[in-house]
Amino acid sequence: MKNFLKLQFIVFIAFLVSCANNDENPPVFPEGSTESVNLWVQDSMKRYYYWADQMPAKPDYRLPVKDFFKSLLSSQDRFSFIVNTDDPSSYPRSIRNMYGFDYTIVQLANGEVVTVVKLVLQNSPAFNAGLERGMILTKINGKTLTAANAEVLASTIKDQTVIDLTVGKWKNGAVADEKNITVYYGYSFEQPVLSKIFEKNGKKIGYLYIYDFPDGMTTVLYQKFAEFKTAGVQELILDLRYNYGGSVSSAAALCSLIPSGISSGSPFIIFKGNKNGGEVKRTFAQQIAYDPKALDFNTLHANALSLAKVYILTSNSTASAAEIVINNLKPYLQVIQIGDTTLGKDMAGFTIEDKRKPKKISWQIHPVVYKVFNTNGVGGYSAGISPQVYVNEYAALPLQPLGDADETLISAVLNGSYFKTANTDIKILYQSDVPSAAMGR
Repeated sequence: MKNFLKLQFIVFIAFLVSCANNDENPPVFPEGSTESVNLWVQDSMKRYYYWADQMPAKPDYRLPVKDFFKSLLSSQDRFSFIVNTDDPSSYPRSIRNMYGFDYTIVQLANGEVVTVVKLVLQNSPAFNAGLERGMILTKINGKTLTAANAEVLASTIKDQTVIDLTVGKWKNGAVADEKNITVYYGYSFEQPVLSKIFEKNGKKIGYLYIYDFPDGMTTVLYQKFAEFKTAGVQELILDLRYNYGGSVSSAAALCSLIPSGISSGSPFIIFKGNKNGGEVKRTFAQQIAYDPKALDFNTLHANALSLAKVYILTSNSTASAAEIVINNLKPYLQVIQIGDTTLGKDMAGFTIEDKRKPKKISWQIHPVVYKVFNTNGVGGYSAGISPQVYVNEYAALPLQPLGDADETLISAVLNGSYFKTANTDIKILYQSDVPSAAMGR
């Protein structure tokens, strides 16, 4: 549940009971009825929703709340959602969120189809059960996993609280050492920031794997960049390949530590909303300060590396605040993106809920409120941000641990040994954490 809340860019709880209804004769419904909740949802969306002008004029207030909410959404909207805080089953579910891992089905050059475990969260149920990145997943609950049944099986997993996996290791071009693992639904703890320092051709290259951008991470970033600066790091690799996003303030803090020539007053981001939200511009210092737990810009900037370029590793799972890092660094230094096209969440939002005491409405709205742009006014990457160098993460099996110098994407930077997607016959058929629509782009 906590991870889903991190999908929002800006952590802000709006006190909103109901907004003014612009209708000449607004409907009146009994308090506590489904219709009254739906009217509150509609009023809230009229005020804040980015596509408010596209909402239907006369929606059906009799619909169940979730269905009513969906009826208001623009066809361009892939990300807004609503939850009932009194009903945990109403929250969006994912395999990563529930069990702490993700996988990809790939077709190898010889036509063989294998399922690769690509991510296992630290201290997650999957981690504690012995699942490891690079393992080959052959069966789920006794059923052989294929590209044809992948979506059905993934959907089934989300409706369960315990799953049985058959996994093996990739050795000499085949699956070996198969065993069964039982994974129970449970909580995954906050993920650590992984850092390494590589030496190549007389240069020290810093590496940071950042899983997400929670509020309050400036202290960790401050410490990591202090280590880099003390060690004399001259180049930097940011690994954002599985980063869904989170706090824009934490993303701004990271960006403030990389390029040269910026100050607290340097512009960082532009938010553009509907006719009510207008346009909001924030500097690095202003956006960082939006997180009340953050270290201030000047304190952070003392450890800035002042680089002229940065390497950023991405995949189809790189989203929201992670994409802001890519796009909003570009006005200040050379960004060399390696990997695959990002998800394309070029928007931000905040949470809307009833803060009355006692609370009368238990529903919580997570709408798209703004489109986001860098200081040059560049945004509009709903189709994703494409890398300069396409590198297929699965070009060399087994997958190496994140942070390993021989891992495919890291090696692409360190050695220039690019496994370009265009030059391989390896195809990605399904990813457990990427919507099918994104796979088809």
